[in-house]
Amino acid sequence: MIRRALIALLFASMRLAAQAPEPAPDTMPSVEPVPAAEAPPALTEPAPTAPAASQSSRVSVLGYHDFSPTLPETEMRIRTAKFRWQMQALRDRGITVISLADFIAWKKNDGSKTLPEKSALITIDDGWLSVYTDAFPILREFNYPFTMYLYKNYVDRGGKSLSSAMIREMIAAGATIGSHSVSHPYPKVVKKNQRQGPEVYRAFLQKELGDSKKFLESKFGQAISTYVYPGGFFTPEMFPIARENGYTHMFTVLPGKVNHSTPDETLPRYVILGTHDHIFELSTQFVEAPAAPEAYAATQVLTTVQPVSPESGASITERMPVISADLSKVADLDTSTLVMRIAGFGEVPAAYDAQSGMFSWKVNRPLRQPICSISVTWKNRSGKPAEPALEWWFRIDHAASYSGGF
Repeated sequence: MIRRALIALLFASMRLAAQAPEPAPDTMPSVEPVPAAEAPPALTEPAPTAPAASQSSRVSVLGYHDFSPTLPETEMRIRTAKFRWQMQALRDRGITVISLADFIAWKKNDGSKTLPEKSALITIDDGWLSVYTDAFPILREFNYPFTMYLYKNYVDRGGKSLSSAMIREMIAAGATIGSHSVSHPYPKVVKKNQRQGPEVYRAFLQKELGDSKKFLESKFGQAISTYVYPGGFFTPEMFPIARENGYTHMFTVLPGKVNHSTPDETLPRYVILGTHDHIFELSTQFVEAPAAPEAYAATQVLTTVQPVSPESGASITERMPVISADLSKVADLDTSTLVMRIAGFGEVPAAYDAQSGMFSWKVNRPLRQPICSISVTWKNRSGKPAEPALEWWFRIDHAASYSGGF
């Protein structure tokens, strides 16, 4: 039986919301030094020259959660040593880490702000204590700006949560904050309120989006204009309420680079998981073809190196299609390393047909989101990853295909 991974890219994953931290007992965990042997190997790429600004820039938004020097890695927890290695990798690969203010100014696309062609925005969700004990010293060492997305009910809760004093210290050092709701509601909680009618749902959203913004601004004195959807789960009703409350940019967990045409209500992020190192690798690849969520506005047709089905940018009515990539022309392919990941499913048990060269999987439950994004990765027989990986997206026309069950 083919073993599925726990989860790969958290493409609008409901499980991320389910892993939101609960208020912990009022005890502070000890912080142990990182064993030198556990640090990843040093990068061998040469240090880049200063990158030039460009109007064709794209931004890779990285999303982190928890850190530890010694505890086992999980989907949400990354080893401190690996985090340091990744921060060094950004520098060595010529990727400029930008501030949230620079991102917002650039995203206006009014010509007042340009960015290097390869830029990254670092975000950290929830408010774990390890942001202060583990990540903050490293980010300060590299002089990287970062933004913490906090939810009201996990500030000053003791145990593994950040205190107001820690948050203020990081703000004083240049960090910014954004809203991550009041209670980090599970998707089932959101849907329950939605089913109770427009008035109940609006009141629920007003509390989660509005009250969290007021709380953070009052407590920390920093204007809040950005929001991260808990678990990446969002509905169209959230957009106008977010605007009413002064939010200008909202982030998902759909992977992809941000460009000027990416809708501000559904900005993609690469959620960096401790158990799936390839996500960071994808986040730092700035190939010519933009990643799936950047095409929400359907302003351009995406291309892939190899033929795929459904075609990139296509609109289909079938909610359980066969998704495939034609790899018959790929030379030196190690078929045992093939991996397909699909939005909302993570890694799927796709099969390779040696005769046709097709790598395919039949979707086994109805696609619920309007955009489905896919990535296919592999290595050659010498063990080198394919560059670039296949990444594409297609639309699902729910109005034409709807048959109930949402």
